[in-house]
Amino acid sequence: QVQLVESGGGLVQAGDSLRLSCVSSGRAFSAYAMGWFRQAPGREREFVAAVNWNGGRTYYADSVKGRFTISRENAKNTVTLRMNSLKHEETGVYYCAADVTFGVVTTIDEYDYWGQGTQVTVSS
Repeated sequence: QVQLVESGGGLVQAGDSLRLSCVSSGRAFSAYAMGWFRQAPGREREFVAAVNWNGGRTYYADSVKGRFTISRENAKNTVTLRMNSLKHEETGVYYCAADVTFGVVTTIDEYDYWGQGTQVTVSS
């Protein structure tokens, strides 16, 4: 069983930066692909970024390319999402997810484990 706990959310102004972290309590963290998703009020959950098991491959939604960076530190069972130049429309709950695979996973249905989410509010 894998438990994921996100942190780092908060209230920021448009244009600000924020760093989200996700810590896994499960074993073999390095065997999981990790991803970040977000869900705005009244909207479906959407893909943001993903990283493969060793951090060597990453993938981003077009809307965040060049502004967001996903990384992982397997020794600390942690995956991080660095978000720069945040926009008001990026307000929502950000979720960390894990999939038991070595590749990069961008599809929400493929993820096996989810955290409870952390709220990010970007004021305009």
